[in-house]
Formats: sequence, C-alpha cells, structure tokens
Amino acid sequence: MKTELMLGDEAVAQGALDAGISGVYAYPGTPSTEIMEYVQQSPLAAARNVHRVWSANEKTAMEAALGMSYAGKRALVCFKHVGMNVAADAFVNSAITGVNGGIVVVSCDDPSMHSSQNEQDSRYYAKFAMIPALEPSNQQEAYAMVQEAFELSEQFNMPVVLRLTTRLSHSRAGVELNEKSREPKELHLPSNPKQYVLLPAIAKKNYTVLLGHQDGILEAAEQSKHSSLQLGAKGGLGIITTGIAYNYLMEALDFEQGDRSLLKITQYPTPRKLVQQLYAHCGSILVLEEGMPFVEGELRGLLAQDKPIHGRMDNTVPRIGELSPDRVAKALGIELPQGNNIPDFVVGRPPSLCVGCGHRDMYNALNAALAPYGSGHVFGDIGCYTLGALPPFNAINSCVDMGASITMAKGAYDAGLRPAVAVIGDSTFTHSGMTGLLDAVVEHAGITVIISDNSTTGMTGGQPSSATGRLIQICTGLGVEPEHIRVIEPVKKNHAANVKVMEEEIAYQGVSVIIPQRECIQTFQRRMRQQRAEKQKNA
Repeated sequence: MKTELMLGDEAVAQGALDAGISGVYAYPGTPSTEIMEYVQQSPLAAARNVHRVWSANEKTAMEAALGMSYAGKRALVCFKHVGMNVAADAFVNSAITGVNGGIVVVSCDDPSMHSSQNEQDSRYYAKFAMIPALEPSNQQEAYAMVQEAFELSEQFNMPVVLRLTTRLSHSRAGVELNEKSREPKELHLPSNPKQYVLLPAIAKKNYTVLLGHQDGILEAAEQSKHSSLQLGAKGGLGIITTGIAYNYLMEALDFEQGDRSLLKITQYPTPRKLVQQLYAHCGSILVLEEGMPFVEGELRGLLAQDKPIHGRMDNTVPRIGELSPDRVAKALGIELPQGNNIPDFVVGRPPSLCVGCGHRDMYNALNAALAPYGSGHVFGDIGCYTLGALPPFNAINSCVDMGASITMAKGAYDAGLRPAVAVIGDSTFTHSGMTGLLDAVVEHAGITVIISDNSTTGMTGGQPSSATGRLIQICTGLGVEPEHIRVIEPVKKNHAANVKVMEEEIAYQGVSVIIPQRECIQTFQRRMRQQRAEKQKNA
C-alpha cells in the first residue's frame, strides 16, 4: 500500500475519490475548506471529470448533491458546522427522500470557536434527521470511514454524516491508501419514480421507510469495526471516548489503559449494547467527547443512573472549548508535567486587516460619512471585513450569520433607525444576502448596502466568488434603481470622492447599493507571483 502524509480533510477527500464519487459540492469555511481544495488539485478527479466547483452556499451544495444522487451517482457534500444550518432544509428532507447514489455529508465542527460564531455539534443534526453519523479519531479512520459511509448510505437508502473537528481536520498523519480506487457509478435513475416527490402522501410513506431502518442503523453502529470495548477492573472507572478525544486520552494516560475500562465510539446512533455492557461492569463513567455532551446526555436517558456519570454536564470536563491532553488528565486526576508559561513580555496581537486591503479605505470613508450621525448605525456580516468591528475602525455593530447585515439593517430601519447601513462582502452577498436585498427593495426600505467587493472569498484563503463580475447585474435584477448602484475604488487618493458618494446614498430615502471594488491584496500578490514565475519559465 502507498502511504501519504495527509491532513484529516485531505484523507476524507482522497477517501471519497477512492469511493468513486462523481461530484463534490461545498462552500468554503474553516475547518472544512481543504477537502474541496484537495479534490480540485487531484489528478484523479481531473481524469474522471469529477465535479469540483464551489457552490454559492451550503443549501445549494446539498441540493446539487441530492440531484447527483437522483441520477445514480455518489456525491460528497462539505461545509463547516454552521454551514449545516444553511443546508438544514435540504439535509433533513434528504433523509425522507432517501438516496439513489450515495451521499456523504461532511460537517467539520469548530470547538473553541477558532473561526466561528458558536460551538454547535453536528451529531445533533444526524440524530434529528435519524440517519447514521461516523466520527473518526484519526486520519486513517477518516480515509476509511468516508468510503464505508458511502456503502452505508446506499445500504440504508439515506445520506450519512461524517463529523470531523478542527484538530483532526488540520493535523497531519500517515495514511495508507487503497491499492485500487473504485470507478464512479454509471448514470441510472431511481427505480421508484416518485421517491423524490415529497407530497404529503408520498412523504408519509417515505418517513415510514426511514423509521423502519432505525433498528438496522443502530445495529450497524454496534458492529462498527472502528469502535472498541476493552474491560478493565470490575467496579472501576469506565471511560467513553469519541473522535479525537480518544487521542487526547491516550496521550494523557501515556498510552497505558491500566485497569480502566474503555469504550471508543466512532459511529452513531450511540451503541446501546456496548454502553450498557460498560456500565454494568464499572462503578462510574467518565465521558470524553469533543464538542457538546451528546453521548453523555444520551447516557443519562438510557441508563438507570445508579452510578455516577461524569463529563461536561457536571463540569468534570469544562463545558466550553476544545479538549486537550491537559484537560483530559485533569478530569482523570492525573498531574501532567507543566512547561514554562509564555513570558509576560510576549503580548498577543489581535487580528487585523491586511496592509493594503481595500476594506481599510472603505471603512475610513464610511466612518467619515457617518460621523454626523454618531455610532450604532452599521450592521456587519461574516468575512475579513468583520475585523472592522475592532480598532482602529470600530465601524460595525453586528456580526450574526451569513447575510444578516442586510436584513438586520432593514429591521432596524423598520424600527425607526436612521440611517441604517449594511456592510457585506461579495461572496457573502451571493451566499445569502440577495434575498435580504430583495426584501428591502419590495418594501422600499431606506437602507444603504455596501458590498465590499474584493473579488474572492478572502477569509478562507481566496477561493473564487460567485459574485465576481455580476454584482451590478444582480442588484439591478433585484430591483435596485440603477442610479443608486454606485461603484467606487477604495484607495486613499479617492477618499474625499468616496465619502461624498456615501453621504449621498446614505441621505437617499430608498434602497441604495455602494460597491467598493478592489482586488484582495493577498490574491493580487499571489497572482503577481504566478505571473512572474510564468515569465521566468517562458524566458
């Protein structure tokens, strides 16, 4: 077998290719972005003409994958945990439609909120939809499990969730690859022509089928070859781990289980027989899981609770943030050797916009235009420009979810706030801002929308933006008056002129759109390096 050093995300991508996928559908979001990027750069994907273009958002990704499944081919869907919220309508209903070709939904959770708004746990979505979920503890399992997930998907006629977390997504390990890669499936339509028609009468029948599979998917979780139960001393401590928490436990124990009993769970629904066997053997239980107390909460409903159950719910493990070997050791009452503290003279540096970023000049002009009105009038969104909430700009007053800037500005306008300004990026606008702008146009709301266009999805590394070259046409099509769609170049020499444009549109009693347009400094520099390299190569 060939061994490659891979990120967890890359292992998932290669595993999906080796499972014979015909398409990957995704929207960039840390820590999931590298899955699509790996496939985009894969010679195998290119040779097979695997679809690998970024979707406008997570909902369109999920729906496109469902269409590929309808045509009988396997599809991978990838996003970060909050992207699951965007995809939820199609995702939950896909459990009712079932699949024709297998669908695996990879959701990468971000405990500790390194680049996210919350710590939500995607396992709850799988439980809500009543479908299987798999959770690898290392890169090798990630590679194997995505292939097994496609088999499960087609076995039970439903999508399957593969859950990763930040440290697994972004750490590397050696992965042994299959000797052969499975060929993609041939085109074939569903044998039941009404499988995907969720009229109430059909949906009820499909829901009955979904319910009928529940015992089978529970038994599959019980039989997972990646899960394991090792019994130690009778009446001693029983530890339940999931995902990467298993690695933290092994490190905290110095890879010696001792007389403790250990249940490693890698597939859901939570395997009841294994849990009950552990519980009957042990005097107390400690649950170590990355994210929310998902398994721990289920134990408290499943077991008699005549023995102590410890974990995040009783603060044996901190409720907030990632696990670590130190946190696990503390929960076990083990003292690990401590290194030196970071010297006091090393001061943390807050994040800031890049030097040369067009968002800087946009905010300087916006602050000047809004100076007569005081603070509290600007609703922000998710992207690099969210850093405008920090010094030296202190320019935005909200950041909730993708696209919320426009609809929050409209709601504030409805409440009587004047002026009400939204700041949104080009990629976020086409992700989920367009419908909010349509609401504003329909109601003639007097808001100003600033679409800060850097022609890329900058925050996640410079992926293509669906908005590039289309913003004026989109805004015109949504009904914004052409004379109130203003394009400016956010550079220092244009500061006075840009302030004047913003003042005029902020004063306008209707919907106006300002598009500060300037290429992301990072993608510009990357493009310049590539051009120089090409010139040197051809010289």
